[in-house]
Amino acid sequence: MKVIYSEEHRLHFPQGEVYGGELVTPFERPSRVEYVLRRLKEVGLTDIQPPKRLDMKSVRRLHDPGFLKFLETAWDEWKAAGFGGEIIGISFPARRMQQTRPPRDIDGKAGYYTFAAETAITGGTWAAAKASCAVAQTAQSLIAKGDRAAFALCRPPGHHAATDMYGGYCFLNNAAVAAQCFLDQGAERVAVLDIDFHHGNGTQDIFYDRGDVLFCSLHGRPEDAFPYFLGYKDETGAGAGEGCNANYPLPPGATYEAWGKALEHACRKIKRFGPDALVVSLGVDTFKEDPISFFKLESEDYLACGARIAKLKLPTLFAFEGGYAIEAVGINTVNVLQGFLEA
Repeated sequence: MKVIYSEEHRLHFPQGEVYGGELVTPFERPSRVEYVLRRLKEVGLTDIQPPKRLDMKSVRRLHDPGFLKFLETAWDEWKAAGFGGEIIGISFPARRMQQTRPPRDIDGKAGYYTFAAETAITGGTWAAAKASCAVAQTAQSLIAKGDRAAFALCRPPGHHAATDMYGGYCFLNNAAVAAQCFLDQGAERVAVLDIDFHHGNGTQDIFYDRGDVLFCSLHGRPEDAFPYFLGYKDETGAGAGEGCNANYPLPPGATYEAWGKALEHACRKIKRFGPDALVVSLGVDTFKEDPISFFKLESEDYLACGARIAKLKLPTLFAFEGGYAIEAVGINTVNVLQGFLEA
């Protein structure tokens, strides 16, 4: 299995995240990738390649032009306004507030285009986000040319990035862009399987009314877990997408016994959908020691997860998402890939 990776992820390293009423070092940090790279090399997955230049065409098909312009120019506008720190949205268009016209002021724009104040923008964020999306695109191109599978070591992650909002450490939706690339290149249907602990609200938002993409997400139930306001079981799609969105919210303390049953159900649904390709949003914050999650998966469970995905016998792209138990993130991520390869 080839691995696509970009050193440009290091350009995005906010120095602060609001957590528990304090400003802490972000859980989503560059060192996460180092542990994954180290483990890949330990198990012999050493075919690691840089991405090609990002093709913005598929990105523009999914993300709002005003949102993309904001991401491109936000840092320059922020500095021009005289602000000295990083960009953190603090004022949001909440219930019964006008929600369709972005403010002119950069402070207002930041709140308009995000849904969560834990995610900061720095001077290198836009370059890193584009490189991360290019990683997913390049991995997708390998599969389109005949590879059985590929691993896109994306950072920053992407599955929380919606049509016109960033948050949850995500700016461009890497998995969604990869799925769109498959469709643009002739696929009739694509499935996206999100196994990150947190609901893939951005991916759901992008594809909710489309019938050519099946989205399945296993996650902490929204009444208990970020992003809180999306991810319920009764969200099944709309219009042409009715029946093409499947959420599997699970309670605190869920072990692989319950989580694996949800995975099995999702895999059967994917099989019935008959996709031409599969994109896996590969987050391992389901691990029992993850600091911002509440599932109880063990490291060996990720081998079983990869093996079950392999049984679908689909061209499969794995896109790296969450996982914040830093010292275990490499083992757990690579276990999914090994389980897939050895099945």
